Amino acid sequence: MARKKQKQPRLRIGGRRQREVGAVPGTLRADPTAEPSKMRVIAYGPNKLHEAECSSIAEVAVLQRKNPKVLWLDVRGLADVELLRQIGEHFGLHRLALEDVLSTEQRPKVEPYEEADFAVLRMAQRVPDRGLDIEQVSFFLGDGFVITFQEREGDVFDPIRSRIREARGRIRTAGADYLLYALLDSVVDSVFPLIEEISIRLEDEEERILRGTDDEPVIESLYEVRRELIMLRRALWPLREAIGQLERVEGTRVSDDTRVYLRDVADHAVQIVDLLESEREVVSTLMDVHLSQVSHKMNEVMKVLTIIATIFIPLGFLAGVYGMNFDTDSPYNMPELDWRFGYPALITVMLLIGVGMLFFFRRKKWL
Repeated sequence: MARKKQKQPRLRIGGRRQREVGAVPGTLRADPTAEPSKMRVIAYGPNKLHEAECSSIAEVAVLQRKNPKVLWLDVRGLADVELLRQIGEHFGLHRLALEDVLSTEQRPKVEPYEEADFAVLRMAQRVPDRGLDIEQVSFFLGDGFVITFQEREGDVFDPIRSRIREARGRIRTAGADYLLYALLDSVVDSVFPLIEEISIRLEDEEERILRGTDDEPVIESLYEVRRELIMLRRALWPLREAIGQLERVEGTRVSDDTRVYLRDVADHAVQIVDLLESEREVVSTLMDVHLSQVSHKMNEVMKVLTIIATIFIPLGFLAGVYGMNFDTDSPYNMPELDWRFGYPALITVMLLIGVGMLFFFRRKKWL
């Protein structure tokens, strides 16, 4: 029994731009479909760690007064404009940067401001029942704090949280710029499993194409993979420039020691773009091979039909000639009509013509 093909989920790459034409710069307006805002704070140092879900900026200030080396405020959901305004006032974030946080179609970029450096990236992950999900993530790097804004729940930062809790590596002893590096590195490295998954899917499709399996539409699957690659490329192509800018531009809060690590992240971003280009070429090649196979099969069918029609042309001619109802008493009529063995002789001649033509076609290697 044929397996029913499931409908592929629609790919998401971001929301709608919320700024109205002619609006005052710095106007904060949330998407009506945005998820509710939630805050999670991790405040840590070499020998201290505080982690809590906060419902107000006052609770964040309480943790900040404990003088942690680094405070990481993670905001999930962009529906609460008032909360974002309070966060901006408390940490001195520029209103233009906050406006970019709410406008979730920003191109990846880095902008240094007086109170905090601002960066926008796109985070890609595979979400159940939603397929490939690409959302905007905004980062603020200030003196002793990092603030992240996400469109919705679910991210790729759990390994970073585990490293902070378990004090693995130098993250608990380093500053806020190193935390920013770790988060950026997590965003970039999370794309590699997606590319590996796509590569495995393409290998399966290649095997199906070479086997000539027609149980599912191959071209639909290839187009779905191609769409995902286009979405990833569109989201990650500017990532190289943004991370490179954060690493090269003077005046940011990134120390020289952390710039070395950012250089490695930039290399990974370049590698990702190269891999995406390679996989796109593979998809195009598989499409060409599949279409060539379909065309070849069609040509084979047409060749068989043409051979059958060619064989029946002379047979049809003979049947038409001897099927004409003329007067058998006329001296100008076909004498075979009065012959006792006319019918078997005609059938024999037809068989010999058909067999002879098949032999001729095979000798010419048309069969």
